[in-house]
Amino acid sequence: MTARPTTPFPAATVLGYPRIGPDRELKKALEAHWSDAAAHPAETVLDTLAQLRRRTTTRLVELGLTGDAAVPSEGFAVDHVLDTALALGAVPARFAADGYKPAAPDTPRGVELVTALSRGTDHLEPLELTKWFDTNYHYYVPEIGPDTALSAHPESLVERYATTLAATGVATRPVLVGPLSLLLLSRGETTDDAGARPLDRLDDVLALYISILSALAEAGVAWVQLDEPALAADGWDVPRAELVAALESAYARLSYPSHRPQILVTVGYGDAGEDAQLALARTDVDALAVDLDRGDVPGESALAAWGERPLVAGVVGGRTVWRTDLARAVEKLDLLRTRARGPVAVGTATPLLHVPHDVARETRLDPEVRAWVAFADQKVSEVVALARGVGEGWDAVAETLREDAAVREARANHPATHRAEVRERTAAVRDGDRRRDSAEARRAAQHERLRLPELPTTTIGSFPQTLDVRRARAEHRAGRIPEAEYTARIREEIARTVRAQEQRGLDVLVHGEAERNDMVQYFAEALDGFATTQHGWVQSYGSRCTRPSILFGDVSRPAPITVDWTSYAASLTERPVKGMLTGPVTILAWSFVRDDAPAAEVADQVALALRDEITDLEAAGTAIIQVDEPALRELLPLREADRPAYLDWSVGSFRLATGGAATDTQIHTHLCYSEFETVLDAIDGLDADVTTLEASRSGSGIVDGLAAADFPRDVGPGVWDIHSPRVPTFEEVAGRVRHAAHAIGADRVWVNPDCGLKTRGWPETEAALDRLVAAAVTVRAELATDDDAAGARSTPSRSTSPGSAQPALAFER
Repeated sequence: MTARPTTPFPAATVLGYPRIGPDRELKKALEAHWSDAAAHPAETVLDTLAQLRRRTTTRLVELGLTGDAAVPSEGFAVDHVLDTALALGAVPARFAADGYKPAAPDTPRGVELVTALSRGTDHLEPLELTKWFDTNYHYYVPEIGPDTALSAHPESLVERYATTLAATGVATRPVLVGPLSLLLLSRGETTDDAGARPLDRLDDVLALYISILSALAEAGVAWVQLDEPALAADGWDVPRAELVAALESAYARLSYPSHRPQILVTVGYGDAGEDAQLALARTDVDALAVDLDRGDVPGESALAAWGERPLVAGVVGGRTVWRTDLARAVEKLDLLRTRARGPVAVGTATPLLHVPHDVARETRLDPEVRAWVAFADQKVSEVVALARGVGEGWDAVAETLREDAAVREARANHPATHRAEVRERTAAVRDGDRRRDSAEARRAAQHERLRLPELPTTTIGSFPQTLDVRRARAEHRAGRIPEAEYTARIREEIARTVRAQEQRGLDVLVHGEAERNDMVQYFAEALDGFATTQHGWVQSYGSRCTRPSILFGDVSRPAPITVDWTSYAASLTERPVKGMLTGPVTILAWSFVRDDAPAAEVADQVALALRDEITDLEAAGTAIIQVDEPALRELLPLREADRPAYLDWSVGSFRLATGGAATDTQIHTHLCYSEFETVLDAIDGLDADVTTLEASRSGSGIVDGLAAADFPRDVGPGVWDIHSPRVPTFEEVAGRVRHAAHAIGADRVWVNPDCGLKTRGWPETEAALDRLVAAAVTVRAELATDDDAAGARSTPSRSTSPGSAQPALAFER
C-alpha cells in the first residue's frame, strides 16, 4: 500500500458541474461557429470554454468548495465521453482517412475534429448518439476496434488545469471517464469488429492513461478523478466476475507508478457493489466516491479492506432538483463515519450536469415550489453545510437542519400535492382500462379506414422551428401580441408545413408543432401539477439543451391541449394528419418528478390526462394518434433485478393512456437513441399499432434485431439521422428502406426520419424528405416486380391505389 495522500482530499466536493453556462453560453458559441465559421472561428468557442471554466471555478469557491482539488476541472466542448476518447486519440479510421487526425480538443483543429465526429460531414456519418445510463443526457459513442490507432493526448487536460490555476489561483481536479467505463460504452469501428470487444483493448488503453497521468503529475496536478459509472449497471457483454477482475487489474496498474496524481475513483448512478469495492480496495487507489443517494453505505468488510483512505459520501443527489433530505443524509453520514476507518468527505452522488445552474434566478416560479427545489448552486451549498456538520458537529448546522425540516413539512401539507379527486380516479383504474381490441381486429379496421400504400411515409412530428415561429411564441408569452394574431401566425406556419408535406408526397402528415416550445414543457404548461422555469436549462447532447418541467403535485388536464391545432391542419388536406402527444413515461423522464409519491401512481395520473386528450382528438375526427415514448428505455433501472417492476408500471401507464382508443384509431409510438433490443418485449407490450424508432446511426442492428425477434407490430426504423445537419444520399436512404422491407416485411414497415425535425432548417428538411419519399416509391416498385416478396406479403395488404404518394421534386442519385 502506498503512503497516505500527500495532499489531503478536501472535506467537500462535487463530481461535476453544469458546463453549458448559466445563459447557455457554450451552446450559443458552438452554434454560431457551426453556422458561420468565418465570422465565428474555432477560437471563439475556445474562448467561451475558458471563460466558463474560470466562471465555474470562481463560483464553486464562492459557494464554499475551498479545499485543494475540491473543484473538478471540466470544460468539454460537447461531451465528456468524446473528450476522453480524444485524449486517447480514438479517431475512427474513416475520419482519419479523410484528413481528421488526433488533436487536443482545446485547439482550433480539435474543435473541427469534435465537430466532424459529433455532427458528421458531407460524406461521413457522425458517431452514434445514445443515452448516458438511465438519464436524459446523450453521449457520443466512441468507436474502438481491434485495429483502431490510439495515442495519448493529455495537452487539453494540462492546459485546462494550468490556465485555470493561473487565472484564479485554484488548483482544480482533472476529470476523465475511467478506462473500463470508456471501453464498455464504446463500440467497434466496423461490422468486421462484431466479434471483438472494445474491452479487449484494455491493456493498450491503460498504457495511455498512465502516460496521461504522468503528464498531469508533471504539471503539478495533485488529484485526478476517474469516473467508472459502468460498475453500477448490469447488462454488459462481459460477465460480472470478468469485469471485476479487469477493474482490479486496471487500477493496480494505474495506481502503481509513483509519478502520478492521487486518484479518486467515482461510481455514481447507483451502487458499485461490494465485489467492485473490494477489488478497488486491493489496489493503491487513493480515494473512492460512493453513491449514497441511490446506493447503500458500504458493508463493514469493504470498509475494513479500504482502510484509512478517504471516502467521498455522495449524499446529495445530482439528478433531481428536490432539496436533499438533510436528516436522511445525516443518518447515512453518521453510519458511514461509524464504520469507516479513514476520513469521510461529503460530495454529490453524480456530476451536476443533469440539473440547472441556480434556482435563485427563477423569480417567476411559485415561491412555495421554489423553496422545495435545489439547482446546482443550492446543491453545492448543501454539500458544504453537511461537510461543516461532519467537521464541526451537527450543532454547527442545526439551523440549516431545522429549516429543511420545516420546508419538508410545508411541502407535505400543500393542497396541490394531494388532490382527492385525482387520487380517487387513479385508484379506480382496472386492468380492462389498459386493454384495446385485438391487434388483428385493429389492423383490419385501420386498413379499411386509412387505405395507406405499402411502405407508407411520414415524419415523427415536429418541423423546423424558424426564427419567426420562435419570435411569435415569445411575443405571445410576453403579452406583446394578442391571442388572435398569435393564432393567425401559428396557423400560417401550420398551413406552410402541410403544403410542404403534400408537395413532397408524404402519406401521413403532421401539423408541425409550431406552437410547441418543447415536447414535454408544452404539455406541462397545460396540465395541473407542473411548474416551468425561465432559466432551468440542462444539456441533452452536444449543444442541445432542454428545460425540464417540475412535476410537484397531482396531475390533471383542465382543458383540451392539442385538438384545435390538429383539427386545423386536418381541414387543409385530404390526407390523414396525426395527432401528436407525448407519452406518460417520457413526460416523467424529461421532468423533475416529485419524490413524495410512487412513480407508478404519478405515471397513471399523467396517463389519464392523455387518455382524455385522445378521446377529444377522436371526437374531432383524428384517425391516427402518435403517443411518443422515447424515454421508455431511458428510465430502465441499471440493475436487472429492478427492471420487471419498472417495465410493468411504465408499459401499464402507456396502455392506460391509449386503452380507450377506438379499434379503427391507429396508435403510433416513437422511441429514439437507446438500445432497444433489451426492451423489445416491453415495446411489444405497449400494444401500439405502429412503432417508429431511431435506426440510422445504429446501422442495421435494430432492424436485424426486430426481424430476429419476429416483432409483430408495424415498425418505422428511422432512415434519416436528423441529429446531424447532413442530408443523406438517396442511395443511403433507399438502402435502409430496402433492408428493412426485406428483413421485416414490406407490409410491416413505415418510412420515416429518426426523430422530429424541430432542429433542422427548411432547405435540408425538404431535400431529405424528397429523398425519403423517392426511396419509398423506388422500393415499392422493386417489390411489385418481385414475385417472392409479393407472395410473402400478408393480407389485408395496404392499398397501392393511384393515390399513393409520389415524389414531388427531383432528387440526386
